[in-house]
Amino acid sequence: MPKKIPMRKCVGCQEMRPKKELIRVVRSPEGNVGLDFRGKLPGRGAYVCPDPACLKRARKSKALERAFSAPLPEEVWAGLEAQMKEAPPDES
Repeated sequence: MPKKIPMRKCVGCQEMRPKKELIRVVRSPEGNVGLDFRGKLPGRGAYVCPDPACLKRARKSKALERAFSAPLPEEVWAGLEAQMKEAPPDES
């Protein structure tokens, strides 16, 4: 019997994809927001494709702010974009 693959929805493009193909954006219990490439950090998570265009769509639609029930400051968005650019695409 094949192993079940967990699926998650990207908040930018709204596509269901395997969890390992997506990057988790996490809000820690302290309120810090960052990218979680391994999917292990504690806190509330939302998933986005490893494509800067999906992050831009999520920003335009305020999808991450809805997922975290809190507004995200401008420096958080800049940090997320910088982390996505410098991260290796195959890191898991």
